[in-house]
Amino acid sequence: MKPETQKLLDRTFNFGVGCLKFISLLPKNSAYNVIKNQLAKSSTSIGANYEEAQAAESRKDFSHKIGIASKEVRESHYWLRIIKAISDNNVDYDKLNYLINEALKLKKIFTSIKLSSQK
Repeated sequence: MKPETQKLLDRTFNFGVGCLKFISLLPKNSAYNVIKNQLAKSSTSIGANYEEAQAAESRKDFSHKIGIASKEVRESHYWLRIIKAISDNNVDYDKLNYLINEALKLKKIFTSIKLSSQK
């Protein structure tokens, strides 16, 4: 496995774990319930799909899994932005901003991989 592949596997894993830890710190009220569930699923799906892509049966299968990871990181970015929009100083903004920025970076990476895999 290439070092950059392992680095991205670790990065997506850490992003998912970071989101789960962040979710556990969010206020416990009805406004956050759906968001917590959706962010938990989408943020952990990124790494799971990238991991699956490493065992792809074909270039088309690889591209498909990367496409799913790309969609999931976009969804995660969306939910993180929602949290930022509805939070009234009751969240760790440093952690939230870190996760938003990491989601942006991962979006760019997966878009690039997807485009490259389709050539």
